[in-house]
Amino acid sequence: MTYSRRNKVEEQQEARLKAEQIAAICKNLHISLDPIDWQDDGMHARVTINNIQISDLLDLSNQDDDSILRRIQIKLFEHAALATIGARPGLKALIWSPVTVIQQPQEFLSLWIITIETDERVAIAEYIRHGERVYEPYQLNTHDEQQLASLFGPVHTGEYKVGDTITIAEHDRRCTGEIIYILPPGKAIASRKNSARGYHTIQGKAYTNDVASRYLVDCHDGFPHIVNQSQVVG
Repeated sequence: MTYSRRNKVEEQQEARLKAEQIAAICKNLHISLDPIDWQDDGMHARVTINNIQISDLLDLSNQDDDSILRRIQIKLFEHAALATIGARPGLKALIWSPVTVIQQPQEFLSLWIITIETDERVAIAEYIRHGERVYEPYQLNTHDEQQLASLFGPVHTGEYKVGDTITIAEHDRRCTGEIIYILPPGKAIASRKNSARGYHTIQGKAYTNDVASRYLVDCHDGFPHIVNQSQVVG
């Protein structure tokens, strides 16, 4: 909605109501917003958390609870990842990838891999501490089999073995690394082409997504890559 000087009061009334609604939604999500300056900026008032800009009232007022949470997570995961690597000003995140872990009590709410423009992969975990969501770097010890098992379950077997060096294709990029763990079969990556049928041919062998193992591959670019058998190209 576009406001003129004549209906500034009307805008302020709507902005106050929207600010209260969004603050209440965020409180239920264990998120505390900074004060929203709806008095001066109306529906274009910035919505921030610890001075990190999320969006504005006009944008968030059109979102449901889940969408608001996702907007906030995207910004806070990115901010935490950039702070973790001491990124130079202007550097941005390119890819937000959730890590699926086994169904057992974990110390975090969720675990994500944030890929920066430099191709560095930073693991950020989302926690609830003292009633608030916080976002912190997650440290994975690739030599700690107990930690790996707590995240991904018992080690499996696959076409390749732990310790093998392979080349993988992921997000239009190839990298070579060492297999450090073998995961149970999982779903195909949605962004990959030709995976809708769940059938791939790799090096002369056919695999379906529900039977082929997945691999945790350390390419020395941050958190290891979790790839399907179909992504192994060499």
